[in-house]
Amino acid sequence: MTQIRPMRVGILTGGGDCPALNAVIRAAVKTSVGFGWEVLGIEEGFNGLVQRKTRPMSAANVSGILHLGGTILGTTNSANPFCYPTLGEGGCIVECDISGTVVENFRRLGLEALIVIGGDGTLNIAEKF
Repeated sequence: MTQIRPMRVGILTGGGDCPALNAVIRAAVKTSVGFGWEVLGIEEGFNGLVQRKTRPMSAANVSGILHLGGTILGTTNSANPFCYPTLGEGGCIVECDISGTVVENFRRLGLEALIVIGGDGTLNIAEKF
């Protein structure tokens, strides 16, 4: 059997809330921990990568979450880093591409992989990285 090297992975849920997000989080965390990986939960979808809102995840963190609705990490459907709402001149909201900030924060957090859970809107964002 091939040895799997230790790594640090991030996990986030994006887009609208839907059933089974916590079940997927639980499975991803338990599997990752089983490989000996360190897991960092990213809160509020891609917003968490913009603002570096994270928390360590372990098997203990995800124990007993299957019956909970929603997502323990939180989510948002308005944090597309390629069209991010930003306060512009005169107090107007403008959409800016801040994907470079997301990539920089990903690196600063020491992440090597990102597990993205969500619907097609969320995955359309993830595939651009």
